[in-house]
Amino acid sequence: MEQLFDEATAYEEMLNKGIGLSGENKDFFASGRLDDLQMVLPNDFTPKYILDFGCGTGETTQLLAERFPTATIFGSEISEGSLIYAREKNQNEQVHFIHNKELGSMVAKFDLTYTNGVFHHIPLDERAKALKDIYNSLKPKGFFGFFENNPYNPGTKIVMSRIPFDRDAITITYKEGKKILKGAGFKIN
Repeated sequence: MEQLFDEATAYEEMLNKGIGLSGENKDFFASGRLDDLQMVLPNDFTPKYILDFGCGTGETTQLLAERFPTATIFGSEISEGSLIYAREKNQNEQVHFIHNKELGSMVAKFDLTYTNGVFHHIPLDERAKALKDIYNSLKPKGFFGFFENNPYNPGTKIVMSRIPFDRDAITITYKEGKKILKGAGFKIN
């Protein structure tokens, strides 16, 4: 699976093959999720540090920088190929790209962490550790925006079946998501 993510230049093509059925592109969906996230954050929320966990090739990391212009944004990723691509494509002093393993040294750093469509790629036995790393990297009153595809939506199944890197993904139901988040220490709003 990680090999598919290392094919960063083909990532967008693979993704568009699946979501193209909707008539929209990935930016439409990323913007919608960020709109949803901003609606639940306090009106006076002004983060200093934001983490985009599982940032892929960095497009949403850049969108976060546009939406939070005074924050420093870190995109973290496991795929070296995606990190290289993200660094080359997104040269912005406000944005930094790191490997997920670097999160261990960033205890209580982030005011906000965002993740979208990442955890269904993480093996079941590694999800708790990834969530704990995120939890530990958040400031005590930090926020975590956790987005996953709805496995009960027939459109989700069709779209994911058309995307090579999503075919073997293990989706997460709302109930399962709540359970693993609570298990990592998160309060659910």
